[in-house]
Amino acid sequence: MSERRPAPTVGQVVLGRRLQELREAAGLKREEAARVLRVAPATVRRMETAEVALKVPYVQVLLETYGVPEHETAVFVALVEEANRPGWWQRFHDVLPDWFSLFVSLEGAAKMMRSYEPHFVPGLLQTEEYARAVLEAGTIGQGTPEAIERHVSLRMERQRLLERPDAPHLWVIIDETVLLRPVSIRAQVMREQLEKLLEFAERDKVTLQIAEFAAGPHPGTYAPFSLFRFAEPELPDMVVSEYLTGALYLDSRQEVSAHLEVLDHLTTHAASAQRTKKILSEYRETF
Repeated sequence: MSERRPAPTVGQVVLGRRLQELREAAGLKREEAARVLRVAPATVRRMETAEVALKVPYVQVLLETYGVPEHETAVFVALVEEANRPGWWQRFHDVLPDWFSLFVSLEGAAKMMRSYEPHFVPGLLQTEEYARAVLEAGTIGQGTPEAIERHVSLRMERQRLLERPDAPHLWVIIDETVLLRPVSIRAQVMREQLEKLLEFAERDKVTLQIAEFAAGPHPGTYAPFSLFRFAEPELPDMVVSEYLTGALYLDSRQEVSAHLEVLDHLTTHAASAQRTKKILSEYRETF
């Protein structure tokens, strides 16, 4: 059996999907590929959907069966070895849910992230005190003080990707509700958070917009979601829609198109980036 992983890396997702494409191009069903490996068809499915790590011997046999040239096989195997290496976030495995591990992996690989957040300031833009207040409020369940601090550390570590020379473009639409919801009895927590948002709003690779109450209802009000776009042509856009205990990872063209349409609608009707700075400044003075 292939080794079970807590959550796939982006590389495993890409390579698993590529294995499926090569099998289908060779005109083989999963059952036929499974017979070659002498495993159950479910094992081939788990390899293709990145539910398990890819074992190099299995990959080599499959690529030969699919008629992949030897030089291309060598490149594919090298990519498999790279993809199977754990990401930095896996040292937070004690507090990091499996479903969120993939989310962090997507963040690190994306060239653009577009999201809508109706409840809280997005994690990548939170101050340490704001993050701690949100986590202490029980939004992740009844965690111990030690677990909460681990979550805060993880959230701060994630923000380092915005400091990279090749940082992704982060484009966030925040509902005005977020600015009205105090997360702490200390007004300074929210004031410092608004100041940090104003700092981020000045960055070239960060675009902030506020979905104002005055604009009325819109099609994105149901739940927070993020759309990831990657530099690798092999990886299509992906959407992550969060719910109470997990998230849905969507990559079908229909699902992605629907969410992209909502983001485009929100972008058009939300406050411009320039007006958003004014709104943030005005709210900052109320705390």
